[in-house]
Amino acid sequence: MVSGNWRDIPQLGAPMPMTRTDGDAVLTDLPPGVRPTARLRYIDADDLLVSWVWEHQRSSPRMTIVPRAHVAPVMDELAQALPSPLPGESGLQALQRALTDGALLDPEREQALAALLTSVLVPQWLGSELNALEQAGRRPHLRIQLSPSTAQVPWELISTAGDERGIDMADVSVLLPATLRNDASRAVSPWSASSAVAAVLDPVVPGFSSTGELGSVLGPVSAGSPLERAIADLGPRRVPFGEAFRRADIGRLALADAVVDAGRLLYVGHVTASTHALDARLHLSDGADAPGTTPIIGAHRPYSAAEIALGGAGLAPLRAPNRVALIACDSGTDLRFAEPTGLVAAFLHRGAEYVTATRWTLPTEAGLRRLVPGLGDHAEGMLTEAIVAVNAAHEQDDPISALGAWQRERRELWTSTGDPRHSPIIWAAFATAWAPAPARL
Repeated sequence: MVSGNWRDIPQLGAPMPMTRTDGDAVLTDLPPGVRPTARLRYIDADDLLVSWVWEHQRSSPRMTIVPRAHVAPVMDELAQALPSPLPGESGLQALQRALTDGALLDPEREQALAALLTSVLVPQWLGSELNALEQAGRRPHLRIQLSPSTAQVPWELISTAGDERGIDMADVSVLLPATLRNDASRAVSPWSASSAVAAVLDPVVPGFSSTGELGSVLGPVSAGSPLERAIADLGPRRVPFGEAFRRADIGRLALADAVVDAGRLLYVGHVTASTHALDARLHLSDGADAPGTTPIIGAHRPYSAAEIALGGAGLAPLRAPNRVALIACDSGTDLRFAEPTGLVAAFLHRGAEYVTATRWTLPTEAGLRRLVPGLGDHAEGMLTEAIVAVNAAHEQDDPISALGAWQRERRELWTSTGDPRHSPIIWAAFATAWAPAPARL
């Protein structure tokens, strides 16, 4: 058990008076053997509103307000540390900024950034409740709905005491709006440990060379490597059959066929965001003649969140399996938009219960090798280890806890060694949205 306290971090916001204000009150009415679960929401207004409610105390919601003047500089500092492009930046410029001199690759600067995030995003009241739960040996689950201004915050990284981070104290998942989660027309797909796994691994995008803008993410995958073994271990469960990596025959229609009876989808490739969430795009091996409404790019038609959710122009909506992993740059950008209806929402709407995606641009191992000072060949495996971990987590009954366990291992390696190989630039990018089947009234 951690001996420190979340409240070691100076607070900038003050809680509003409510019915319960002391941390120990969270233990009231908490049933034994039940994981404490809270829905935590950040709402953008002139200032930042933070509200949360514990499932076992639904009649006692909490709320506080953090001045925007306190929040904005910290969000700007976080944006400078991330490899996603800032306004006016190219993708390469963003990678160069974040990987050559970014805070997430410097242990001291990362610790300072984590403390700043805590100071503006963890109200004192909530922090004292989390500390009380930890002292009682009860690990909570925080279901967090971030606002557009805070959407890239890695809650797993916020600072507690010393080297500890949020991932050491709680399991964390992404909470999408209730209107999506509780849509009466939404039917969650089944899953079992023997379910088929639709694997789309580094697909060839028509019109783009392997080293081009939408080229190979993985590069050559060596026989006997951890990633090759993990995919081989799926055996006959993997669909489509045949070659596993760099296929040129898996477009939207082939994907639709593959997921008909699948319990999981594992996608490793490219995602590009747009000016609105529904236009977030998955890049498969679709040519320009593929059905759909997304504008073509040369010889290629991307597959948008709108097409996945709604279909269009002779294209049926996709049937999503229970678990979906989108291991691609900025695949989890839904909450950056006022209408959070991107790829994560599209897959949840079409039947997924769990969707793991990324908050920011994922650097390839080639990019890490070339840009991170002193890393060199030590970068080998940084991205593929994450793919193996996400794949393994989606095989478990509770993918959120399983992925969190891997992230805790990475955190311990990072803070104990300071080795850039264990930097949160990769492992803190992943977050899982969870939306169980709507209650039928």
